[in-house]
Amino acid sequence: MKSEKKKRILVVDDEENLRHLLSLLLKKQGYAPESAIDGADALEKLSVGSFDFVLSDILMPRMDGRALLGEIIARKIETTVIMMSAYGNIDTAIECMKLGAYDYISKPFKNDEIVLVLKKAEERERLKEENRRLKQEMQREFGFANIVSRNRRMQELFTLVRKVCDFKTTVLITGESGTGKELIARAIHFEGARRSAAFVAVNCAAIPENLLESELFGHVKGAFTDAVSDKTGLFEQADGGTLFLDEIGEMPLSLQVKLLRVLQGEEIKRVGGSSSKKVDVRVVSATSRNLEEDAAAGRFREDLFFRLNVFALSLPPLRERLDDLPLLTEHFLARFSQKFGKTVPSISPDAMAALNSYVWPGNVRELENALERAVILCEGEVISPGLLPERITGRASVDSAFQLTGESLSIRQTGEAMERELIRLALERTGGNRTHAAKVLEISLRSLIYKIKEYGLE
Repeated sequence: MKSEKKKRILVVDDEENLRHLLSLLLKKQGYAPESAIDGADALEKLSVGSFDFVLSDILMPRMDGRALLGEIIARKIETTVIMMSAYGNIDTAIECMKLGAYDYISKPFKNDEIVLVLKKAEERERLKEENRRLKQEMQREFGFANIVSRNRRMQELFTLVRKVCDFKTTVLITGESGTGKELIARAIHFEGARRSAAFVAVNCAAIPENLLESELFGHVKGAFTDAVSDKTGLFEQADGGTLFLDEIGEMPLSLQVKLLRVLQGEEIKRVGGSSSKKVDVRVVSATSRNLEEDAAAGRFREDLFFRLNVFALSLPPLRERLDDLPLLTEHFLARFSQKFGKTVPSISPDAMAALNSYVWPGNVRELENALERAVILCEGEVISPGLLPERITGRASVDSAFQLTGESLSIRQTGEAMERELIRLALERTGGNRTHAAKVLEISLRSLIYKIKEYGLE
């Protein structure tokens, strides 16, 4: 088992006896101490080696502790500085903390005090490192590296996202369900200047109307029957960061005016509260609805639409970026193989052809789910058509078309049954979108509407 590397500590003091005593104590506690006689000596040692901690006296000849701290900060030396103060010089020690020192210890001190402060500093550094690592992982997971595409429209969209991500302006992301609107919202946050603050997401369609205002703005104790204590709203939780309002088109009209007021005044008032609080929040919204049409029809506030639509991003459906299918398929197969501890399978030409001929009403999310299922079912090294859902391969529909005619071998009857099933399948795959279904069937929209009536598929 690999032994843990000892933490290096630089002890800076002009008193030789104190340096010696501290070095003995620190060695006994498992640290690796070195000594410096003053600030200038310490800077020389810091320039040639790294130290986890600097334990420095304040009053020293040549260069004192405060000047040493100033140089460490100015040179951006990665270390934690703890000051030692004597002669009642506490004000100077506090001033050093304001400049960037972690803590101070008053002389004379007990050995336990030194050890306790160092252990606390170690824990703080451990948490800081863990926080840095988690933020790096979040950025990798939700940054552009996680959005797979070579499609020209998507690349143009990425260019727009890079231009807006550092700015506080409101962003409205539109696109069908499953196109990856939340992924883009997260990329805007984690690639931008607010990445170190919170990203808070809420689905406006998933929360009852009577609770949504409290969720967004918070409430005070006693504001309503179940308000047994104060509650912080999502705007406050996202202060300094980003609030993602998914399915903004489902927000009740009564709440839209309150949201508009927050966006304009940049302050919120908790439900039942009497005072307002300033918030610094970048709002990113998303919808699968046509908000412009909704605003014109009075289903959405026009003034709120214009306020949200300052920077618009439109995500294309998967059927309009089929050139990404091979890349996305490879990406999902690799991800789910790693997740389930399997060898990454290839995909057969027939299975790939089925993916290419499908119109993906559920978009990238539907593809992701289909490939996750296929990886789970796969017992070999190849994804065959049989491992894909029947709605994608169309196996069940073609079989049922023949079954409908019973024992009849009539070409006319069988052809009509096949045609009916193909139209039904196309409508199912396109989510009832007749224009898209007509394109898939390679017939005119007028012919499709006529056949829908003829076969009773309305």
